[in-house]
Amino acid sequence: MSELALGLELLLLLFMTGLCAGALDAVAGGGGLITLPVLLAVGIAPTEALATNKLQGSFGTFSSSLYFVRRGLVNLPRIAPLIALTFIGSAGGTLLVQRIDSAFLTRFMPLLLIATALYFWFGPALRDTSRRERVGALMFGVLVGCGVGFYDGFFGPGAGTFFTFGFVFLLGLNLIEATAHTKVLNFTSNIASLIFFALAGKVIWGVGLTMAAGQLIGGRLGAHLVHSRGTRLVRPAVVVVSLTISLKLLVDAYL
Repeated sequence: MSELALGLELLLLLFMTGLCAGALDAVAGGGGLITLPVLLAVGIAPTEALATNKLQGSFGTFSSSLYFVRRGLVNLPRIAPLIALTFIGSAGGTLLVQRIDSAFLTRFMPLLLIATALYFWFGPALRDTSRRERVGALMFGVLVGCGVGFYDGFFGPGAGTFFTFGFVFLLGLNLIEATAHTKVLNFTSNIASLIFFALAGKVIWGVGLTMAAGQLIGGRLGAHLVHSRGTRLVRPAVVVVSLTISLKLLVDAYL
């Protein structure tokens, strides 16, 4: 579907989805577990849903990234190689997913959404403490920057959480530092993916920009809340909504 009629109710739904996802993503990650199922549920084809999701997601991650950079929690020149590897990985994932048959994606994506949501729920809890560094910068860039970047370009939901896990468990950053760096890499992977989707004409701009307006506000609000314990409430909400919508998409695809 290349065009989508945007009535007032749909515009409001998309805006509120972007706002909620932006706030959730900045606090706990997993905002894509909300936005992508909604895009699919309103009738957008899988590849175009992925592309449009990158457009709206770029605004939320930019908003929260700017917040953290301005407060000195991220040194951009220092992590430039990591940013470059993330960009390369995301570009590769985006190019690959465009070569996969859309009928296969229609059946496969709900399964991947459910698996990601379950991992998001049962995955290891993150604590706000610094840990021992386990790998060097280059190895981290290849494993996490390029690896998670590839996943984000290919699919996306939960990528921010995977970045954060990497920063905490492999580089030893505390949760606040990890969240700040995650937003920069998540923005990088979103932009890389968006560029290649846009060049292929897959982005539905009206839908994406409507959600982006909500993402800008939500990302800023979520960055302010990152010191709170909101993740205890956010995690269940993200998982329940994602599983509900994904199961519906699965039923529609197979029955």
